[in-house]
Amino acid sequence: KGGGHVEGEKIENPDTGLYYDEYLRQVIDVLETDKHFREKLQTADIEEIKSGKLSKELDLVSHHVRTRLDELKRQEVARLRMLIKAKMDSVQDTGIDHQALLKQFEHLNHQNPDTFEPKDLDMLIKAVSARYK
Repeated sequence: KGGGHVEGEKIENPDTGLYYDEYLRQVIDVLETDKHFREKLQTADIEEIKSGKLSKELDLVSHHVRTRLDELKRQEVARLRMLIKAKMDSVQDTGIDHQALLKQFEHLNHQNPDTFEPKDLDMLIKAVSARYK
């Protein structure tokens, strides 16, 4: 009943309804572990975030944070590939262009499935922004 927010306490965010909601939350959680990025995020206005200006700050995060983001991206690409395979198996259709299917996932750069780059953060922000226009 204390009423306040305790430092370090996780605040439960409502489900965004996005099919990549878990990926979005994990990326945000990892980025917030970097003090510099967290400070930039807290002082940035919505236009700086949407314009991609904040994405350029990704180059300044620690190696540990970048490694974790790379790992998250590889997991998300694997998850999407599994979804595509399940969809293909359900229709039993051959000759489907996997790259064309991956292009429908606009929240990450599918041409670079191994590393999380500023472009990935920019695409993730733009995909979320487009959803809530």
